Amino acid sequence: MRILFLTPYPHGKAPSQRFRFEQYLHFLTERGHTYHLAPFLSDETWAILYKPGHTVAKVLGILAGFLRRFLLLFSVPNYDYVFIHREAAPIGPPVIEWIIAKVLGKKIIYDFDDAIWMKDPAGEQTFISRLKYQQKVGSICRWAYKVSCGNAYLRDYARQFNPHSIINPTTLDTDNLHNRIRDQFRQERPVVGWTGTHTTLRHLDLVWPVLERLEQEGHDFEFRVISNQPPDYTGLKALTYRPWQKATEIDDLATFHLGLMPLVDDAWARGKCAFKALQYMSLGMPALVSPVGMNTEVVQEDQNGFVCDTPEEWYAALRRLLTDQTLRQQLGAAARRTIVERYSVASNKENFLALFS
Repeated sequence: MRILFLTPYPHGKAPSQRFRFEQYLHFLTERGHTYHLAPFLSDETWAILYKPGHTVAKVLGILAGFLRRFLLLFSVPNYDYVFIHREAAPIGPPVIEWIIAKVLGKKIIYDFDDAIWMKDPAGEQTFISRLKYQQKVGSICRWAYKVSCGNAYLRDYARQFNPHSIINPTTLDTDNLHNRIRDQFRQERPVVGWTGTHTTLRHLDLVWPVLERLEQEGHDFEFRVISNQPPDYTGLKALTYRPWQKATEIDDLATFHLGLMPLVDDAWARGKCAFKALQYMSLGMPALVSPVGMNTEVVQEDQNGFVCDTPEEWYAALRRLLTDQTLRQQLGAAARRTIVERYSVASNKENFLALFS
């Protein structure tokens, strides 16, 4: 088969692409298939996209992306499948998708891992964001041959438009990347960790008071945040910050003893694919999560982590784990097994390849 991947971002740059399909590409080659990756954004535009200023360069980069998409349409007939991650273009109606499906008659595999049919409550109000066209998601689902969804919440939305909507979870390569295990018995200060982007920092508001309470009671720990920008919070002495870097991503996460994934319960958060929890658990540490969206599918209470709804539940779970290395080790080992068995590249390989059948 010949497969065309229409992606928003350059290869290897965005987590959603890396962990949803890029780590499966070599399996396509092994099966004798060929593929071509066609990002909307160039490397140069991606490098400045989220930086302040550079307005003219950003606009020119977007226009260049549309030109590449137009020219690409002439080669689409050469492919058997067109895999579209999130959207063919970041703004405007789904004209490109309509041409591919209705004019050229190609089989679209439509993939998404967020509730992209609605606006992110923490999304930045930029010129580009105001031009987004969220209502196109339902139409693309309807035109698609199959819809690949990160969790049941997203699949249920897609099934309103297309019965051939399946769960294709976000997965981790537990053999080659997320392949180390945290030793909970090393004598060192416990590190409670969180990782995410500036748009998800808002969820930490659920746990700041709990962390302050533990600190005031004399519990010795560090709360380490890994993100593209530091949290705007000054009430916790134990808070430290590390900028996220792809080159040190796994090394930095492996410094945690346990990881947090609090989520404000809203429609957008229910579409999340528990990615933070998956990363923590893959490295042999328990995850503490809010009972929102896919979190409760991944984390089983007191088996591989804790599901925390109230401040008191967050406090009790954190207190237990901070004071009990053996419990951290036991839950961490179970967490690792959960990922290897259910959310690893190896366990999901055939499910992914079946999209192209």
